Amino acid sequence: MSSQKTVLITGCSTGGIGHALALEFKSKGYRVFATARNPKSMGDLSEKGIETLVLDVTKLESVKAAREKVAELTGGSLNILVNNAGAASMIPATDLNIDEAKKLFDVNLFGIMAMVKEFVHLLIASRDGRIVNIGSVAGLLPLPYGSIYNASKAALHSYGDTLRVELAPFGIQVITIATGGVKTNIVDSLANNAAKTDLPPDSLYQPIADLYHKLLVSHQNADVVPAEDYARRVVKEVIRPKLGIWLWAGSFAQILWFCTTFLPKWALASMVNSDSGLPELAKKVKAQKTA
Repeated sequence: MSSQKTVLITGCSTGGIGHALALEFKSKGYRVFATARNPKSMGDLSEKGIETLVLDVTKLESVKAAREKVAELTGGSLNILVNNAGAASMIPATDLNIDEAKKLFDVNLFGIMAMVKEFVHLLIASRDGRIVNIGSVAGLLPLPYGSIYNASKAALHSYGDTLRVELAPFGIQVITIATGGVKTNIVDSLANNAAKTDLPPDSLYQPIADLYHKLLVSHQNADVVPAEDYARRVVKEVIRPKLGIWLWAGSFAQILWFCTTFLPKWALASMVNSDSGLPELAKKVKAQKTA
């Protein structure tokens, strides 16, 4: 069996966090298995010596096939599992489509649960197994119009904290990455698509539709760190002999750690609410009631 350490990363499409993590792990001497639903979306990774696999975390047969392939290629072990694949959504909570919400949870939560269940024995076999869950500061903040995404990440954080305790007897370390702003294609795509999508005609938020769209477009111009910088920060932590419990990485991550740790919830709500258009909506609603 080779002494080279191995890592499998989900969601490695070009322009995303997974792609940057794959390249960074490779630069540290790891044997990298990069995965995505569409192999063509991973761009030049295979040309750089990274092994690519087709994997859809929402389909159990795909997860099982990936596990069998990795076991075959490594002799039955895996050092690090990075659960990065994810989906995003920005829509008012009362306008959401329940079926779409379930699909998002399939990617952001249940798919990760499936990955852990299928790969846990390979991680144990490595005698230094590690699970890295790419979370988000959104799971700790009441970011307006992000209820589905926020909830999925909050659930992931809780799952990871429990998983850490349950897998400790087997020598597996688990870390949650509280991700702040990172420049990725998914952020740009989400902002573009949302900005072109009208609120439902009966939406409670129609009175501030212009402000809603303005907020979504602003996400494209947010002060974010390059995915490569984020990947260097994460990999540096993940390959340490002993993992921390959480890592805050990405723009504003440290500031948000302070805010979520020490500020009361009403202060957090006020902080994220300032440019949401909701204060303006409250004024309009109040005016209608008094008219």
